[in-house]
Amino acid sequence: MKCYCVVDFHQPLQLREQPIPDVRDAEVLLKVRAAGVCHSDIHLWEGGYDLGQGKRLSLKDRGVTLPLTLGHETVGAVHAAGPRATQVQAGRNYLVYPWIGCGACPACAGGRENHCTAPRYLGVYRPGGYAEYLLVPDERYLIDIGDLDPATVAPYACSGLTTYSALRQIGPEIYRDHPIVIFGAGGLGLMAVEILHALGGKGAIVVDIDPAKRQAALAAGALAAIDGGAPDAAQQIVKANGGRPVQAALDLVGAPATAGAAFDTLVKGGKLVIVGLFGGGATWPLALIPMRALSIVGSYVGSLQELRELMALVREGKVKPIPVHRYPLADADAVLASLVDGKVVGRAVLTA
Repeated sequence: MKCYCVVDFHQPLQLREQPIPDVRDAEVLLKVRAAGVCHSDIHLWEGGYDLGQGKRLSLKDRGVTLPLTLGHETVGAVHAAGPRATQVQAGRNYLVYPWIGCGACPACAGGRENHCTAPRYLGVYRPGGYAEYLLVPDERYLIDIGDLDPATVAPYACSGLTTYSALRQIGPEIYRDHPIVIFGAGGLGLMAVEILHALGGKGAIVVDIDPAKRQAALAAGALAAIDGGAPDAAQQIVKANGGRPVQAALDLVGAPATAGAAFDTLVKGGKLVIVGLFGGGATWPLALIPMRALSIVGSYVGSLQELRELMALVREGKVKPIPVHRYPLADADAVLASLVDGKVVGRAVLTA
C-alpha cells in the first residue's frame, strides 16, 4: 500500500510502499476514505515544540520514531476485521478515534486515554491516515458515520473533538450566558464557532491576524472578528464584549501574543483554556494570577466518550460542516506545505 511519511524532520514527505497489515483479535483494517491535514502534523513534521527561553521539546525523546505516516483525522471503510471485531460491517464508513492509550494506566481506566503517559496515538506513535489503509487496534475506537460525507467528518476526530472538549472545560454556565473569545480562526477556530452554537452558546468573538480567516469566522456566525495584530486588539475585544472584560477565552494558537492578549482581557475570576501548540513562553506576572483569581487550563484533544457526544450532535444536524478543501493522497506533501505557509482556510482533507 502507498503511504506518505516523515522520513527526516523538516524534509518533504516521501512516498513509501508498505505491506497491507494483517488483522487479528479485535483489530480492524480500514480503506482510507478521508484524512484531515491538521496543524499538529506540522509539529510532527518539524520534530518538536518550542518551549520558550531557548528550550525545545524533541519528539524523538518522547518516543516518536521515523519513518512516520502522518494523519490522525481519518475516516475509512472496513476492509478486513479480526475475529473479535464483531460489531463492524464490511464496506461501511467509520470515523477513527486516534488518541489511543496504553489501556492499563489510571487515565485509560478512567476513560481519558488522551491523558495517557504511554500513548499509542495513530498518526503520532503508530501509522496514521496518510495512506491507502489504516490499521485500528480495536473496533471500539470506530464510530459509524452512516451516510455522512467522509471528508467533512474526518476533522471531527481532532479539530472538532479538541474544541468540543475545551468548551466543556469552560462550562455551559459561562458560554451560554457570555460571549467567548476565540484566538485563531483556522480549522479549529471555525469548528469552535460551530460547536459553540450547537451547544447553545452566546457566541464567539474571534481573533486572527489573517483577514481571510476573519471573514470566514464572520461567515460562520462569529459576533465579531478582530485583527490580533492591531495595537489595540485587547481594547477591541473588550469593546466587542459590550465594554466589559471577558469571562473566558479559548486560545487555539498557543503563542505568547495570543495568550498574553487573552490574559489581559479576562475579568477577575475568568478562565483561559489553552489548546494551541505554537510555542514560546508566557510572561504573566505570577502574583496577578491569584490576585485576579484566574483559571488557566491546558486542554489536549478529548476522550472517546466526548467524540461520541460530538458525533451525536453532528448526526442531529446541530453542527454545520466547516469549509473543507479536498485533495488526492498524492498531494499530501504539497498540502502540508500550504498549511505550514498559513494558506489553508478551513480544513484540507486528503481523499481517496
